[in-house]
Parts: sequence; C-alpha cells; structure tokens
Amino acid sequence: MGFADLLDQVGGFGRFQWIHVTLISFPGLMMASQNLLNNFISGVPAHYCRLPANHSHYNLSLHQVDEKQLLSVFIPLDASGTRLDRCRRYVEPQWQLLAANSSANITALQTEDCLDGWTYDQSEFLQTTVSEWNLVCSLRPLKQMIQTIYMGGVLAGAIIFGGLSDRFGRRSVLIWSYFQLAVVGCSSALSPSYSAYCVFRFLSGTAVSGIILNAVSLKVEWIPTKSRTIVGTLTSFFFTFGQMILAGLAYWLRDWRKLQIAVSIPHFLYFAYSWWYFESARWLVLNRRSEEAMKSLHRVARINGKPEMIEKLTLEVLESHMKKEIESSHSTFTAYDLLRTRGMRRISICLMAVWFSTSFAYYGVAMDLQKFGVSIYMMQIIFGAVDIPAKLVALGMLSYLGRRVSQAICLFLSALVIFANIFVPTDLQKLRTTLACLGKAFTSASFTTVYLYTGELYPTVIRQTGMGFVSTMARVGSMAAPAVLILDE
Repeated sequence: MGFADLLDQVGGFGRFQWIHVTLISFPGLMMASQNLLNNFISGVPAHYCRLPANHSHYNLSLHQVDEKQLLSVFIPLDASGTRLDRCRRYVEPQWQLLAANSSANITALQTEDCLDGWTYDQSEFLQTTVSEWNLVCSLRPLKQMIQTIYMGGVLAGAIIFGGLSDRFGRRSVLIWSYFQLAVVGCSSALSPSYSAYCVFRFLSGTAVSGIILNAVSLKVEWIPTKSRTIVGTLTSFFFTFGQMILAGLAYWLRDWRKLQIAVSIPHFLYFAYSWWYFESARWLVLNRRSEEAMKSLHRVARINGKPEMIEKLTLEVLESHMKKEIESSHSTFTAYDLLRTRGMRRISICLMAVWFSTSFAYYGVAMDLQKFGVSIYMMQIIFGAVDIPAKLVALGMLSYLGRRVSQAICLFLSALVIFANIFVPTDLQKLRTTLACLGKAFTSASFTTVYLYTGELYPTVIRQTGMGFVSTMARVGSMAAPAVLILDE
C-alpha cells in the first residue's frame, strides 16, 4: 500500500482533483506568452536609414519627386535589388538616378552607415524593443540575446526553485513564483534601457521555471497514478491555446510595453487564488508534518463526497500507508547516482540527448517566425493550432505503441522534416511553411512523450533528481537555439 491507495480511498480523481488541476493548469495560458514573447516584443519592423537632417534644404520642387523616388535618391537597394538597404545610405543624394536613361554605376557610389538613425515601418508593429533601442544592423544579434538571457533565467530558476521547493514545499514556492512573475513582468514594461529589460527578463525566466516545476509536482502528487497520462496530456493544451492567445494579444496591441503588461497582469489573479492550493500531502508526511497532511486529506475527502473516510483516516493509517516512502526519504540521492551504475548511466545520457534535441528544435523553429514570408500573427496561430492534433496523436501512440517507439518516431520525423526544409528554395514559401509546421508538430509531440517517459524510467526515490537533471539539458537547448539564430544573422 502507498499514498496512491489513500487517494483512491478519498475519492480518486474526484471533484477536488478537477478543481485543483484546472486552477493549477490555468496559468499555462500565459506560460506560452512568456516563452514565445520575444517573437512580438522584439519583432523586427521593415526599416531603412533615416534621411539626412538637412535633406529638406534640397530644392525638391525642381525635381518633382514623390516619396518613393526621394528614398531611391538617398538610399541604395540591398543585395537582392528588390528593397531598400536597411543599413546603408548614399553619402550624397544621387538625383541622376531619377533619369529614365540613367547609366550610373550604382556600385561605385559612396555609401555610409545610418548616422541619423532609422525610419521604421509601423504597419506590422507600432513599437518594439528593436525599434525603440535600434537593435538593427550591427546590433541585430542583441535581439536574440534577449531570448537567450530569458532562457538562462529559466535554467537558473530550475536550480534555485527546485531546491527551495524540497525545503519549503511546492505550494509556498509556487505562490511566490506567481507574485515574482507578476511584479517583474510588469516592471519589464517600464524598462528605461536594453540592459534593464534583459535583467527583468532573466528574473521572469526564473519565476517561470518556479511555476512550471512546482505546478507539475503539486498537480501530479494529488492525482491517482492511473490518471496521470491522460491528465498530463490534456492539461498541456492550456499551453497550446496560450500560443494562440499570444497571437491575438500581440495583433490587438502591437506595442511591446502594452503587450508586456497584458501577459503579466493575469499572474496577480493567479497569485490571489493560489492561496487556496493544498500543499502536497506526500511532501508534508516526508517532512514530519503528518498532522497537516491528514487535515488536507480530510478536506479532500469532504470535497469529493467521502465524509465517511474522515473518521477512518487517522494518523496511524496515514503513516502506515507511507511507511516505505518515509524510510526511503532518509536516504539521500544526488545527481552522481544518475551516472553511477551502467544502466542508470545509459538512461540518463539518452534522456539528456532527447531533452536537448527536442528543446533545441522546438525553439529553433518557434522563435524564427518572421522568415516564413507570412504574417507573424497568423504564423503564431498556425504553430499553436498544429499542437492540438500533434498531442492527440502522441496520446494515441503512447497508448498503443508504447513510450520508446513513440519517442523514436517523433524525434525521427521532426529531424527529417526540419532537415528537408533546408533544401527547399526560399521562393517556395508555402512548402517551407508547411514543413516548418510539421516540424513544430513533431517536436511538440516529442515533448509530450519525453515528459511522461522520463518520469517512468527513473525509480521513485531518485525521480525528482533525475527529472531536474535531464530537463536542465532542455534549458540548455532552448538557450542554444537563439544563439544559433544569432550566427545566422
């Protein structure tokens, strides 16, 4: 007998579990907004060099030019020859280029950097961090650096809040993480400089990690074992729908400061109702707080319509059911134990590779929406929508093909599709977009599979340590993805 038997006795997956799982999963709608926010916060508007401050001194009436012709006089075309160069302008205005029979050697004309700044198109974005702090041309890599710093915060948060939750409990750390993300997220919108914004995003990342880790633990530890697969898959749809909500908010607001506030304010609501959460009874018992655990179980029995269990469930019954877990908790396990034996070492190394590759591919595709030649808002909705069939297929595969085969299929197909997209010409945008969506779908299915598979491969006594250890590689992968995009730029 164990704690799972106690959960069955107080109602199994009853009314309490429905309310508990829904309330904890609901903030997942905004988790997607935090992870993918940089697509819109740091979107790159079309831009070109601002015309010289004294360009109005030129006698334009003599030339009878419109705005488009005026720009061609001051700004050369880029290498494609189809649009204005984004980082260079002519040293002197080239009026001779307006002549119909002009034979000027354009390549020989002198150009210079954008000494007066840039003019940004506002048809897609009204204001972004890129347009506010001029993160273009030589400073363009700083755009992706924001995402790398944010993911660094997620990695740091996994280390910090993982240890704190074992010491102070899942509920306390989760409540603090909601509050931290709400305050720091809103503060990000007031950032006076790029450096300050990066600091706030790093702190937001640590809070996001605290929410994800402790929400999963607090949710799973109140759910009967037989219900975890279906509940885990279905609650992941909150993240899926959150991706589409982000696209709607970004399209509606189009200003990075307003969008930053819009995705952060809801966490004050989550913070307010999170005080209702029940602490993990298993954690309470293992930390010598059995009386509190018993009171929580009595309340759960009452909510689930099992009042007769209140008298039957005593302190002695509780501790007898958890005798083995209490004994095993006296033994301490570290990350070294994950690599000490041959079998455990093989499992850990394989899982590290799976977590890294899945996260690297997922964020590599999801954080580069502007290169598909489609509206970035529509692209975000499509990327969110493809997760729905992907996760349903993953659920079916897990039920009928098993964990290992499902994981292998998802990884192979995502690699195949993403690799094939490399060889598709850039002018075939529909095909490139379709392949990218398939790649996103397969990596999403891979995430769903690996979350479940990892928890089942590690023994109970070292499961939390193992989950933290291998999921660290996912954080490394998510940090590496924007770094690779920097190299591309």
